[in-house]
Amino acid sequence: MKPAYQVLRDQLRDEIAEGRYRDGARLPTESELVAAHGLSRQTVRRAFQDLVAEGVVYRVPGRGTYASDVGGRYLRQLGSIEDLMSLSDDTSMEVLSGLRRRVDVAAASRLRLDGDAVFTVLFRRLHAGLPFVSTTVHLPPAVAASVVDSAELADGAVGTQTVIGVLEPHLDAPIVEAAQSITVSRADAGVAAAVHCEPGHPMLRVDRLYSDAEGRPVELSVSHFLPEQYTYRVTLRRSG
Repeated sequence: MKPAYQVLRDQLRDEIAEGRYRDGARLPTESELVAAHGLSRQTVRRAFQDLVAEGVVYRVPGRGTYASDVGGRYLRQLGSIEDLMSLSDDTSMEVLSGLRRRVDVAAASRLRLDGDAVFTVLFRRLHAGLPFVSTTVHLPPAVAASVVDSAELADGAVGTQTVIGVLEPHLDAPIVEAAQSITVSRADAGVAAAVHCEPGHPMLRVDRLYSDAEGRPVELSVSHFLPEQYTYRVTLRRSG
């Protein structure tokens, strides 16, 4: 079960994304939320702190907390493997092409395989019913063997899972690292159909190579995010 501050944080984030609190609208005060939800002031304050860090709200001393201009886009703070796995908390995954073997020299090379064959699954992810990303995941054959018959990765499957969440119980060692690169690309016909945009539309491309505790690549994901529906935010802190 999630801590109470996370439940309140997610509820407020969803209400902002759905337009209940538009840009510049004041959110309920800490006292109002304490009374409405039966929470402690410390719990409410922690929820607000997370939302401020994500850029979803901003605070004006002496006046209150206000919704930021996120344009209804899906926004998540990502800073750990656990954050990536928790995408299932408030989004759904729809498999467009189930997990199956194919030859992909580039993907096999990035996964450091001896051969050219990988197992690939294509899906899109939705928030509040709107698709915001199309993702292609490539797995080494040895990794895919344990999940190739998984109903969660079959054609047309819809659920709240993540691929790494499906994979990890079957791995010899846990996933501990995701090496990420972010670039800009244009939607091809497949991506455009998945996220309901025109071919050639500018997209945010995020590549992640997941590795286990032994340093072995276990998954390569290539995602194309629709900028109108998604904001990527990372908070950097001084070390030490």
